[in-house]
Amino acid sequence: MIQWPKKVTICEVGPRDGLQNEKQMLMVDQKIDLIEGMVDAGVTVIEVGSFVHPKAIPQMADTDEMAKRLPRRDGVEYRSLVANLKGVERSLAAGVTKAKLTVSASESHCLANLNKTPEEIIAGFADCVEFAKKNGMELSGAISTAFGCPFDGNVPFEQVEKVVRHFVALGITELSLSDTTGMANPKLVYDLSTHMLSAFPEVKWVLHFHNTRGMALANIVAGMQAGITWFDACFAGMGGCPFAPGASGNVATDDVVHMLHEMGIETGIDLEKVMKIARKAQEYVGRTTDSFVLKAGRCSDIIREKPERQKNA
Repeated sequence: MIQWPKKVTICEVGPRDGLQNEKQMLMVDQKIDLIEGMVDAGVTVIEVGSFVHPKAIPQMADTDEMAKRLPRRDGVEYRSLVANLKGVERSLAAGVTKAKLTVSASESHCLANLNKTPEEIIAGFADCVEFAKKNGMELSGAISTAFGCPFDGNVPFEQVEKVVRHFVALGITELSLSDTTGMANPKLVYDLSTHMLSAFPEVKWVLHFHNTRGMALANIVAGMQAGITWFDACFAGMGGCPFAPGASGNVATDDVVHMLHEMGIETGIDLEKVMKIARKAQEYVGRTTDSFVLKAGRCSDIIREKPERQKNA
């Protein structure tokens, strides 16, 4: 019998992964509005942006200003995504004391994304760890293309495991496995997740899915079956990696929360408020997105009053 988790934690990555590939660039006030709205909805972990070169991702050029102006709430973890020591330093300067270091399991994707090999990227993380320790920061890690690469195809478990060992050796024990281009399937997710949970029991695992081929929700179910209870998601299902051909939006937070609540699994998140923010995000970027629940409504929305047998005239 499947042992479903009683509660799942969702990290909202919309302000970073959701907006980084949108043609319509949002203003700082709009970004803060979305973040504050998700916090009001009950989200307790939120990725506010990335500290990378503005030429690489122009949509994140104002992350420094936005993070400095963003109100902080007790009990909410605000984190950033960074690629190197400079990014960690900028994160601290902006008041974001948790940063996620990112590297791809695929060498080809690393070259496309950061113009370095995985080994070269990871070699630079030692300075990041030293800086973080000296300044009271917390670091986590993200492994992109863990379930497949658009350049290399299948990524062997051994390659992913090699990257994990580098992170663990540095003392970084919160890691996300990212399906950057939506190449994962439920069996692969279950197999890789159970493998990593067994091989690295000291690691807190997070799964990050894109819905490129419509399997993101099924992949989350497979992750839960394997024993993982932390997942990234994005309001309205926006996003995609600028350096991964064919990448589409993240799995929608609204869809994930709806599914989990229908399964009787707690999230601590108000779905109605999330849907309101997701619609506002669509308005801000000027397009509809791939959220199923925004299009079709909640299951409870289709319940109607039971018909009565009509009496014969």
